[in-house]
Amino acid sequence: MIDKKISTEYLGEFEKGLNISKLENSKIQANIIGYGEISSIFKVKGFSGWIYKRLPLFETIKQAKSYAENYENYVALLKQSGISLPNDFYKIVNGHSKVVLYLAQQEIKKENLCQNRLHTQNKEENIYMLLNIFLEIKKVYQFNNKHKAKTELSIDGQISNWALVDEKLLYFDTSTPLFRLDGVEQMNPNLILSSAPKALVWMIKLFFLQDVMNRYYDTRLVFIDVVANLYKEQKVTLIDSAIAKANKVLPEGIKEISRKEIDNYYKEDKLIWQLFLGLRRLDRWFTTKIFRKRYEFILPGKIKR
Repeated sequence: MIDKKISTEYLGEFEKGLNISKLENSKIQANIIGYGEISSIFKVKGFSGWIYKRLPLFETIKQAKSYAENYENYVALLKQSGISLPNDFYKIVNGHSKVVLYLAQQEIKKENLCQNRLHTQNKEENIYMLLNIFLEIKKVYQFNNKHKAKTELSIDGQISNWALVDEKLLYFDTSTPLFRLDGVEQMNPNLILSSAPKALVWMIKLFFLQDVMNRYYDTRLVFIDVVANLYKEQKVTLIDSAIAKANKVLPEGIKEISRKEIDNYYKEDKLIWQLFLGLRRLDRWFTTKIFRKRYEFILPGKIKR
């Protein structure tokens, strides 16, 4: 049984009473359970059974609705490709200085998250789980290959974006709806930059944005990202076996992955995201302390990588 959905009115009250700098002082109690590049993830008191991804990205209701429509299309296309997803819905509310989109998903038990299963399963079970993640990602490749350039899906397949429920993999990182129709990216890339320090938007756009967006359309790079993620998850001993499984299911004609590539990719990726988070914290300090304005994004503490 799925618990009741939160109302738009109540979620609007939650947003109005949300204390960004001191969450414990918010008007309506909520627990933050995760962070994305452009979102923060909550459980809201009184509405168990659902988690809420907060995206404070938009200047107008029209922008938020356009994003929500892309989100719904992306979710539908992922399902069409054969990927299983949690139940979901969305709400749009007015914030203090932004229009805020909340993407809600049916809650998944912590013990079923694949990043947690890595630490409770034995090596054989973990390798089998990783193999099945690769096979799920391959479904997206097969979907894209079937539809040629007319419809092209991306997927961020890293381990922390999957859950294993009743022996079935669920993918839940759907809040950044990257997909192309007739070769045209449907998401406005400037929205991804909304959380970036304003003074550095030009540099990120010039040197990093396209590369980051493109990687999730490349099956080989998505596989590399999954394996490299084992460093962050403190499961280095699984890497060589994971590479072997990834190479086994890579589509025909695609170059095999090497351990050297995994190591280099992880070092580069770690540096990029550490730098990005550090600059966001600096931007938050300037926004709140110098300009005395509200900083709309909730940032994580120290991340172990």
